[in-house]
Amino acid sequence: MNSLLTNVLAAEEEKLLACVHCGLCLEACPTYVVTGDENDSPRGRIYLMRAVEEGRLAAASPSFERHIDRCLGCRACESACPAGVEYGQLLEAARHTILPTQRGFPYALLKFVLGTVWKRPGLLRASFAFARIFRDSRIARLLLKTGIPRELSPRWDFALLLLEGSRKFARPGGAHDEIATPASVSDTAATALLFKGCVTEGLFSHVNEATKRVLSANDCQTKSPADQVCCGALHAHAGDLEGARRLARKNIDAFGDDPLAPIVTNAGGCGAMLASYSHLLADDPQYAERAREFSDRVRDIGQQLVAIRFRNGAAIGSTRTTYDTSCHLLHGQHGADASLQMLWAIPGLNFTLLEGSDVCCGGAGVYNLMEPNMSAKVLSEKLDCIQRSGAEVLATGNPGCQMQIAAGAEIAKMKLRLCHPVELLDKSYRRAGFYAGTSKQK
Repeated sequence: MNSLLTNVLAAEEEKLLACVHCGLCLEACPTYVVTGDENDSPRGRIYLMRAVEEGRLAAASPSFERHIDRCLGCRACESACPAGVEYGQLLEAARHTILPTQRGFPYALLKFVLGTVWKRPGLLRASFAFARIFRDSRIARLLLKTGIPRELSPRWDFALLLLEGSRKFARPGGAHDEIATPASVSDTAATALLFKGCVTEGLFSHVNEATKRVLSANDCQTKSPADQVCCGALHAHAGDLEGARRLARKNIDAFGDDPLAPIVTNAGGCGAMLASYSHLLADDPQYAERAREFSDRVRDIGQQLVAIRFRNGAAIGSTRTTYDTSCHLLHGQHGADASLQMLWAIPGLNFTLLEGSDVCCGGAGVYNLMEPNMSAKVLSEKLDCIQRSGAEVLATGNPGCQMQIAAGAEIAKMKLRLCHPVELLDKSYRRAGFYAGTSKQK
């Protein structure tokens, strides 16, 4: 196993050596802030990686696996690093090596889900359909009230809370009071290709619908390639790089018919993964150049709206609202400011800045299920900041973050609604009468 990790990390040698261990990443790392353990910091983990590569530490050692698994993969250290170390790529390389050695039911279930369910679009759609029925039937809530899931495992308890949180993913009050259809676009309208995202389309399809309406109101028509599949983020973060590459190739093919149109996402995790296809397939002679071109076309919905100079809407009320930044939107796509501008386009919005909005909420894909204790500690600090803000509505641009914070708010019995920034802008556009079937409201 040492030889496998050595081979993987040898390709990342320059990145490993770029780290000068200055320590500027320490306070940016949520796990280091919680534990104070150097091994739970980016530079500590890089030191462990180098120790394995140099044969001073066994790759299968419990210590190495524990500290690598504890990493959220939020990539905040990349933004803090003066040397430009691409830590996210190093983390995926390390997890790629230790994944085959990881034992226990949680890892077996993760490997099954990623290797079987997530790679088959039909099976994945059926799974999400079942999840929606289970969620909307309130069975999840009834089970939570019994306390049985908590007694069985904290993971099952939190999984049901996440699903319940997806049901409570609030459509901002009044946003769907009227039946509206996208505005008509001109003959010279721009075209954008919408990446739906498996979780967003599976549990929060109204976010995709809001995205389409908002783009149409700004004279931009959307198309959604039928053959698109999961972005591969969960696979890459878990260390299944080959699985991520297979999905990446399928998406590159699916979005190849219109090679000049931007690829728009409304999920920070998906966007960061799509933007990294150029690295993921850099050694693939058939796809390397196409992957680079694909990654260059990826935009978050906020970035796309800024690019086409989107319009302001109308006031939507006085409820105090705040914004929490998706880690991968901030550190992977560098699109957090553009996402925030969707809120600035709403006149008179009662907006308050959120302390620590750039700090991870502890969701991180399936991290909250694999490392529930650490995830809960990171989430606790986020909830404290939200409570101090006094906000009743929180907007954030990633479905995993929305479910994580919603689950935490449920536990803490907070009065908080979650939404995507584009949903608030969608409501603002409805009030302004920008859609067919709506009238301007005073």
